[in-house]
Amino acid sequence: MKFDKHFPTEKLKDYIKYYVISENDVESEYKVFPSSGLVIGFQYKGQLSSIKDKTLTKLTSAGITGIADSYKIFKNSADIGTVLVYFTEIGFTHFASHPSNELFNLSLSLDDIFNKNEISEVEEKLMIATTDQQRIKIVEQFLVAQLKDIQADKLIVEAVKLIYMSKGTIRVKELNEKLFISQSPFEKRFRKVVGTTPKKFTSIIRFNSVLDNLKEIKSLTEICYENNFFDQAHFIKNFKHFTGETPENFKRFL
Repeated sequence: MKFDKHFPTEKLKDYIKYYVISENDVESEYKVFPSSGLVIGFQYKGQLSSIKDKTLTKLTSAGITGIADSYKIFKNSADIGTVLVYFTEIGFTHFASHPSNELFNLSLSLDDIFNKNEISEVEEKLMIATTDQQRIKIVEQFLVAQLKDIQADKLIVEAVKLIYMSKGTIRVKELNEKLFISQSPFEKRFRKVVGTTPKKFTSIIRFNSVLDNLKEIKSLTEICYENNFFDQAHFIKNFKHFTGETPENFKRFL
């Protein structure tokens, strides 16, 4: 299996975290846990499907997945190849007119967001590309063409920064106080740019902090209280919501 990261050019670094070239020779089923930004995928070979309630749904070869508040299950065909685009928390809003929150918990065709002919052109080029560098260049050219000349919402940028600094433990009320903005307009702006509510976003960042902690030599009790959970029961319930497993079971396979 291949999962190689590539980093964007200077022009896109504020909006794109990184690209991934992902390839797998064998058919497999896997979980994707909630992340802090939207993701675009271009399959240049093979087929990807999503699984929900034991129902298999084939996905289009060019798609986008919004922020989710729980895990998703995917199944890839044998001999699959994909270019993945991982947006920064505020990145997607600089390319599309759709508010990010409209994609919450969804996986859609890119045709629903961008011009169908332009997507088809990218797919055709990717199918005949022979190197990873060529594939990244094709996707970057598409993204640069979509980039809008708009200012970043500095208040939301600062909010995201504060949430990361607290590892997702800051309360929304405290964010409102620090940023001198009332809850309703703040939440509206945050959802539009980031793709979910501030409360759900902080939960996702805290969950990813827990995932990092699980890789360290720490007890589950330590991880629980370091991440400001009220008690073990609350910690286990929260973790199971995001992964479908208890922290103890999950840690065994790390």
